[in-house]
Amino acid sequence: MGMLQNMIKFIQAGEIWVYPILLAMVAGLAICLERWLFLRSVTKSNSRLWDEIYPLLGKGQLKAALDLVRDSSMPIARILTQGINRALNARRQEDVELALEEGLMEVMPRIEKRTNYISTIANVSTLLGLLGTIMGLIDAFAAVASADPAQKADLLSKSVSVAMNTTALGLISAIPLMLFYSYLQSKTNEVIESLEMVNVKFMNILRNLAQQKGE
Repeated sequence: MGMLQNMIKFIQAGEIWVYPILLAMVAGLAICLERWLFLRSVTKSNSRLWDEIYPLLGKGQLKAALDLVRDSSMPIARILTQGINRALNARRQEDVELALEEGLMEVMPRIEKRTNYISTIANVSTLLGLLGTIMGLIDAFAAVASADPAQKADLLSKSVSVAMNTTALGLISAIPLMLFYSYLQSKTNEVIESLEMVNVKFMNILRNLAQQKGE
C-alpha cells in the first residue's frame, strides 16, 4: 500500500505533464501487445499452413495446393496464391519468381504495421519528460525570485525535485517501450525471413518438378 501511495504522489508531483506521458505509455504498451499477438499468430499459422501444403507441392499437386491457400488471409497464403497461379499459367520460372516477390512486397507492410510507432512514442515520452522538467524549473526559479531570502534554498530544492519527476517518468515510459520495440523488430524480421525462405523452397520444388518431367 505504501508503494502505491508513493507512486501516486510521484505522479501527482509532475502536475499536468504527467498525463501526456502516461497516455503515451499506455498507447505504446497497447501497440506492443497487439503486435506481439499478431506476430505470434502469424508465425504459428504460417508454419502450420506450410506443413500442410509442402507435401502437395512436392507431389506436383499445384491445383490442390491452390485450393488450400486461396481463401486464407495469412501472409504465406497470399504469397503462395500468387506464386501457384503464376506457376500454373506461366512458362518461365522468372515470372513465378516475380509473382512471389510481388506477393512478399504486398504482405510486408501488414507485418511491419505500427511497429515503428513504438520507438516514436518512446522518444516522445522522453522529450515530454524533459519539457515538463524545463517548464517546472522555469516556474521554480520564477517563484524563488519573489520568495523570502531565508526560504529560497529550501523552496528551490523542493521545486527542482518536483520538476525532475517528469523526466524520471518519461524515462520509465521510454525504456520498456524501446526494449519491446527491439524485441518486436526482431520477431518481425524473423517472419519476413521465413517468408523469403518459403519463396526459395517453392522455387526449388518447381525446378525439381521440371527436372522430373524432363527425364
